Amino acid sequence: MTGIRPFDARALLTPPDPRAAKAFTAQLRATGHLPGTGAAVVGYAIAVAFIGGIGVVIIVLAVVLSPFLREGSLILGFLFLIPIGLGLGGLALGWVLGQRAQRTQEDRRWRLAGFSRDVGMEYVPAVPAPPLPGVLFGIGSDRTGYDILRGREPRFVEIGNYAYTTSDGKNTRTSRWGYIAIRLDVPLPHIVLDAVGNGVKLGVWERGQRLSLEGDFDRYFRLSCPEGYERDALYLFTPDVMARFIDNASALEVEIVDDWMFLYSPNELSTLDPARWAWAFAVVSALLDKLEQWGRWRDDKLRADASVIRPAVAARPAAPAAPAGAAGASHPAQLPVPAPMSFTPAPVGVAPPGRRLKRNNAWLITLLVVAGAFVVVPVLLFAVGFLIFLAQWS
Repeated sequence: MTGIRPFDARALLTPPDPRAAKAFTAQLRATGHLPGTGAAVVGYAIAVAFIGGIGVVIIVLAVVLSPFLREGSLILGFLFLIPIGLGLGGLALGWVLGQRAQRTQEDRRWRLAGFSRDVGMEYVPAVPAPPLPGVLFGIGSDRTGYDILRGREPRFVEIGNYAYTTSDGKNTRTSRWGYIAIRLDVPLPHIVLDAVGNGVKLGVWERGQRLSLEGDFDRYFRLSCPEGYERDALYLFTPDVMARFIDNASALEVEIVDDWMFLYSPNELSTLDPARWAWAFAVVSALLDKLEQWGRWRDDKLRADASVIRPAVAARPAAPAAPAGAAGASHPAQLPVPAPMSFTPAPVGVAPPGRRLKRNNAWLITLLVVAGAFVVVPVLLFAVGFLIFLAQWS
């Protein structure tokens, strides 16, 4: 891909340098590119102080009550100190494991930053709640993009990882994805390519938005586009473009929304594996060659409003005045003559019906029916029983 060539992965394989990695992380925190660890340290100190304080209180009580409990005070104090010791031991083990994980993360950031520099990109360690319009970036809470590499030539490309948290009220789950974001020249209709073989889906869309394409494309992707934009999808996904997606991106979910194209992977893409980076760069390179033709697309629905023929009216130039006293001099009235027609091309953009796919809310209807059954059935049973009760007493 132009702008991030040649592919140089030596930074990912270089021997570890803990001192340099630690200094780089400190620099990121000093410049505000990475949040500090002060809150975690304070929380850990509070936990140690709390458990230690309980241990001190137990020891003091055992000493004060020892004349009354005699030999039993030593046994009772020992029994109380066992959980205290286990708690302090657990905190110490957690500290050791946390330091090891921190060193691993520091080494990862240092290597990725070196790799991004070698390939002409920018390393961004973390972005809270990335302001991107893709479906994935609006799910759950605690949304964070991390280990992001950005390139700006020949167009903006971002490769990184993304995590978010979902909860059903009882259990909390953190989902992690890898993604590639490519900035397009113009906004396009909302189109989703659901890869058949990767076992994940970006969403469930209303019926009538599925479009079958020619050739073997349906064996690899299920394409969804807004109703009324089928011809536009065919314009964008020409046979050569479909071949590029089949050959290079058949394992990825694809979403086109606004002036972005996103490729999602259920596995992290920004890793220390040179082979995975080589594959990601190959995917981007293969698709960039075909994106320029998408920049010529215009929405006919906007054209219907903007492409209006506006005839301009101009007056005929006045005839020269006749000589004074000329007999029978007369001139016709000034008549307007049409000027050349003006034509306004369709503006760049997408009409409202094509900006977002409509989701299938069948699950919500089912939930309402089930919830209604749990409410209506008891009420009906109560009403029937009450009527029977009144009939017996009447």
